Amino acid sequence: MFKDDESGPGPTGDLAFKHEVISLIETGLGPDKCSIYIGGTAAARDLGLLREHDIAIVVNCAINLDINYVSDPVEPADGNRCSHGVGPVRVFKLGLVDGHGNSEGMMFAAYLLLDGAIRQVIPERPSYPRRAKGNVLVHCRGGRSRSTALVALYLHLNRPGMFPTLDHALAHVRIKRGLQPDEWETAPKSVLIESARTAVEMARKLRQASATI
Repeated sequence: MFKDDESGPGPTGDLAFKHEVISLIETGLGPDKCSIYIGGTAAARDLGLLREHDIAIVVNCAINLDINYVSDPVEPADGNRCSHGVGPVRVFKLGLVDGHGNSEGMMFAAYLLLDGAIRQVIPERPSYPRRAKGNVLVHCRGGRSRSTALVALYLHLNRPGMFPTLDHALAHVRIKRGLQPDEWETAPKSVLIESARTAVEMARKLRQASATI
């Protein structure tokens, strides 16, 4: 089992590759012109790092990876009841398996979640105390596979002029994330790349259907 230190497996399965804890991938995205970052658990749980990079939105795309961000509990933990309340960032989660096991539409759902998080407008209500605009961190466990595939999918669909194919977007994300060519076979995993290609087709069909209404 990998440690949550941004390491990736080398050709022999050893932890041979080290990556930055957090990586800036692209800027000027969405209506608020935010920047998008990729990281792993180490980045997602470091509140000082999130503040340093003005991150207001965290998108967690890893299954079985839950981070407790509650800093202002409305109700504390009580017996079998968990605490709930507000944290320093707005968190969106769709847990993807890092390999086989995801349903056909899950990567597309993850794209819609990320795109929706970036476009969302928070009303001024007491029940929504965290309305500040800011940047976005997309993370999985190591920041190599699931988050890389998802961000590449987002860039291709939202900036087709710069990234006309998914492969163009993947190349950009791999470079910006500091992934080495020797690890590209698993960063992202091939099944997740295929899921992203399926998501591209789903997005195209949805847009074509919307255009005919």
